[in-house]
Amino acid sequence: MTTVDVGQIGIYWAVMILVALGANFSDPKIGSPLDACERALERLSARGVAVNNRSRWYRSAPVPRSAQPDFVNGVASVSSDLSPTGLLAILQEIETELGRTRDLVDQARVIDLDLLAHGDEVIGWPDSASLGGNLDQDPSGILIVPHPRLHLRAFVLMPLRDVAPHWRHPVTGQDIETMMKAISIGSRTKVGFHDQICEPLI
Repeated sequence: MTTVDVGQIGIYWAVMILVALGANFSDPKIGSPLDACERALERLSARGVAVNNRSRWYRSAPVPRSAQPDFVNGVASVSSDLSPTGLLAILQEIETELGRTRDLVDQARVIDLDLLAHGDEVIGWPDSASLGGNLDQDPSGILIVPHPRLHLRAFVLMPLRDVAPHWRHPVTGQDIETMMKAISIGSRTKVGFHDQICEPLI
């Protein structure tokens, strides 16, 4: 059961909260990766987290590159009375309910839910810089907001642009277009070694 600080209820409802969804492993009980992402949104709503807007679904290649199946990715803008810590706990509960395991780093997963941003709050920065190349939303039980790798991932920035095209990174102040120009986004027809493949599902 998630413990919520009652003193904070009501103060977060008006802020823009962004959640990333991803999956690349089919499960007999849940269905396809797309099914898992849809179910995750349903379970957020069932817990009182209002889904205000959602991106298109995207197909993306794993980052870093591997032999894993492609991911289905998306971003949702949500509203909630929960603090960042409380909302992260809800996301992790839903992951567990849908069968998420964490046996290996960067393993295939039935669902992956990340808290990208919670209004303009900044938590864990610049401490996250000390984590080097292994940055994660919750690498050792420490919440980091905004997500420390969102500006490096096409599969986050492209759907994020769908739901919040004018959003700016609370730490760097960069807009989405600037962050996208800093990474290399490829396609199925023209792919370089460093390209991140991310395309809308048809």
